Amino acid sequence: MTRLYTKKVVARPWFMLALVSIGSTAFAAFAWAEGPWPWEIGMQPPATPVKDRLTAFHDELLIIICLITLFVLGLLLYVIVRFRHERNAVPTRTSHNTVIEMLWTVVPVLILVIIAIPSFKLMYYMDRVPSPDMTIKVTGHQWYWTYEYPDQNGLSFDSNIIPEADLKPGQKRLLDVDNPLVVPVGTVIRIYVTGTDVIHSWFVPSFGVQEYAIVGRLNESWMDVEHPGVYYGQCNQICGINHAFMPIKIEAVSKDDFQRWLGDAKKKFAHKDEGGDAVRIAAAATQAAQPSPAGN
Repeated sequence: MTRLYTKKVVARPWFMLALVSIGSTAFAAFAWAEGPWPWEIGMQPPATPVKDRLTAFHDELLIIICLITLFVLGLLLYVIVRFRHERNAVPTRTSHNTVIEMLWTVVPVLILVIIAIPSFKLMYYMDRVPSPDMTIKVTGHQWYWTYEYPDQNGLSFDSNIIPEADLKPGQKRLLDVDNPLVVPVGTVIRIYVTGTDVIHSWFVPSFGVQEYAIVGRLNESWMDVEHPGVYYGQCNQICGINHAFMPIKIEAVSKDDFQRWLGDAKKKFAHKDEGGDAVRIAAAATQAAQPSPAGN
């Protein structure tokens, strides 16, 4: 049986290509719950409708850019060969060509218009929250996040990075937190983002969400997570010495699991006494004492 299988693989190389294709598809399917990969090329797999459209628009632009690059390269090669010194010892005195000048003005404008139409449509799609099912408020601090569920009697908690010395097997350095944000899949979620000190940025690549956390301003975004899994993000606005130590971790679960989590979370974060502020201040001081990479 093994010899027969080996013979088929050798006789039909396309079979191996099919296996590789299927394996790549399966790999992408499981990449939702893994976050960024070492040496990853391209964007993270999309997990929301917004990111789906962003990825599609990126791919369309890539095709346009490649065609323009090939066209310009062809012109350069033509000029190098056709107008080299050996063939044109005496250069032409032609200085203007009305047709060419109109073409190199009109054609780029048309290309920009072609790009602008889907770009504006995507911007409006990202900006408009389609009948949200729930709301989450995100507040950026130096250097941690606070998540609040206004629809759940103001349930809120802080999310701090897990120091490298306390990481458990399987946890990601600079990405795992003590209290991740938990959301249900298949739910339109309105995101409010604000801040309490300097400007932060709530950025989750797989969701296509990036909103600035600014003091005195409430910015809005939305997401509808399509696949259960664990997703990661980071503050990508340089916000101080511990800018590199305020990651974002989101666990997307089924609606039933989310309701069970809510019951446990309401007990766990039922009240905040005065000691809660002291704990947060101590956590922030501990983070500030950690060495940070150069430039952060």
